[in-house]
Amino acid sequence: MRRRLTLLVAATTSLVLVAFLVPLALLVRTVAADRALSGATLEVESLASLVTTVDRQPLTLALEQAAASGGRPVTVFFPDGSTVGAPARRSAAVDLAARGNSVTAKVPGGREILVAVEGMPAGTAVVRTYVSDGELSRGVTRAWLILAILGVALLGLGLLVADRLARSLVGSARELASVSHELAAGHLGTRAQPGATPELRDVATALNHLAGRIQELIAQEREAAADLSHRLRTPLTALRLELESLRDPDEAARAEASVAALERAVSQIIADTRRPSRTATGGRCDAAEVVGERVRFWAVLAEDQNRPLTFPDANGPLPVAVSRDDLAACVDALFGNVFAHTPEGTPFAVGLTARPEGGARLTVADEGPGFATPDLQERGVSGAGSSGLGLDIVRRTAESSGGTLALGRSTPGGALVTLDLAAP
Repeated sequence: MRRRLTLLVAATTSLVLVAFLVPLALLVRTVAADRALSGATLEVESLASLVTTVDRQPLTLALEQAAASGGRPVTVFFPDGSTVGAPARRSAAVDLAARGNSVTAKVPGGREILVAVEGMPAGTAVVRTYVSDGELSRGVTRAWLILAILGVALLGLGLLVADRLARSLVGSARELASVSHELAAGHLGTRAQPGATPELRDVATALNHLAGRIQELIAQEREAAADLSHRLRTPLTALRLELESLRDPDEAARAEASVAALERAVSQIIADTRRPSRTATGGRCDAAEVVGERVRFWAVLAEDQNRPLTFPDANGPLPVAVSRDDLAACVDALFGNVFAHTPEGTPFAVGLTARPEGGARLTVADEGPGFATPDLQERGVSGAGSSGLGLDIVRRTAESSGGTLALGRSTPGGALVTLDLAAP
């Protein structure tokens, strides 16, 4: 934008200067030529009174004095063919002037001025002088140089003013763009400074108002989500009290463990909603430890439903760039989909291996009916009437670590989910 504005001003200024200076330069040349011709004409006309006298001695002395003082060469052609003054060839223009017409004729190297002097007994005499091209253009080169310097100075001044104006406009626009990038990155406290023009000031004011409004809405949403999540603690406490009355200790322990996990999830939701930004928090954990723990948790339910669960032990620690709670939520979401969307007794297998580039790869394959639609990674899309948020949570967690989520079909024809997590 800055370059375009400068080029626009340069082109406009150049056109104006050309339209102004070229005619002025031509006028200067014309005025210089007219001045030289007028001076020469007055000089020869002043000798006309001496030409009409009978005695040529005063005329000869006047011409000799003019030649000695460095004046123009003057020649007088008399009707009888004689001449007085500087030697000159009798040209066709002299013959034309002898008919009574004062003329100015162009000759090689300059111009000759011919003034007809009538009133002589033998006819018309002609006074001739010569003006060279150098005299016709005297002072023109200097005037043109001054005009050129003036034009360059005006052009430079225009470019300087245009550059400062463009710099101000571009600086304000870049600042607005920087503020918008900061807002997009989650820094909602960033505000724009007033711009250099009323329009940019209006844009900055609108952007600041928008940022403030977004900050208010996000704060309200976080508080609302935290309040809703906090309300779940009351029924969870009542449920924990009810579980204490179960007679079977093993069943009571499993139920209490499930309630404890649910309570931790609710607490995590409250903490997440009160965080300034999810992208500002990082994390790392051992994928082998977290996945093994969640497999042992879900293995109890799988045993109750007669679901064969296969999970080979992972070799060594597998550090990944995901927090422990987020990875546990992902594993729970994947296992929950298996239990929710496949019949009881359906076998499934869990695999956890190291990636060659670092991190871990988690696979969950079942022998159920498979995925009903290939768009299940899209938020809110479900093929079995659920909320459609589980796989979207897994996908966003994978992408936040630099990994990916892929859906496919297992060897028996069921669903296959491959979750790649990057290394810290």
